[in-house]
Amino acid sequence: MKKPTPRIPRSAASAPHEVRIIGGQWKRTLLPVADRPSLRPTPSRVRETVFNWLGQDLNGWRCIDAFAGTGALGLEAASRGATEVVVVEQDGVLLANLSRIVTKLKASGVRVERGDGLAALRQRSGQGWDVVFLDPPFGDGQNEALYVAALSAARQAVRADGAIYLEAPRVWSEDELAQIGLQIHRQGKAGAVAFHLLRPLPAE
Repeated sequence: MKKPTPRIPRSAASAPHEVRIIGGQWKRTLLPVADRPSLRPTPSRVRETVFNWLGQDLNGWRCIDAFAGTGALGLEAASRGATEVVVVEQDGVLLANLSRIVTKLKASGVRVERGDGLAALRQRSGQGWDVVFLDPPFGDGQNEALYVAALSAARQAVRADGAIYLEAPRVWSEDELAQIGLQIHRQGKAGAVAFHLLRPLPAE
């Protein structure tokens, strides 16, 4: 007699349990996604678009994944040649996951750092990083202050012609970004996710 298929709760069924690295030396490598309430991995099609914008070859680049979660953004950059990648996470379960992945991949250029993404960015002010990835918790629209602070800190951490990737629950306007010293280079939307590639405005 065929056993009945166990029922999976709707919330668990709709959440991905793995994400895949899209390009580079670890292409098609699966990354586990821990069951954490605030974890929302960047969709594969969004990552593919963003790295098409950035370029397929990031050889020699220095990148910070400031609210790492699964680490998919930072690891994607490392897979495509970035030589120094810092992934920052404060959740202990996610941090342990990241450490296991980095060890498994023998990703010598990736450093897993426990801590607050905003503080990590502020510590790196003036260091001229090539790319900062910002994907803070959406917080049901209650995280506006965190977004502004993170964008301001990222602006100080990247080089003058560097890039900031922002993932958010809404589209950010040119005017509000200009107040932080940033401009939109590219942007898009996928479902409930708005994603932006930003550049620093030239210094006056």
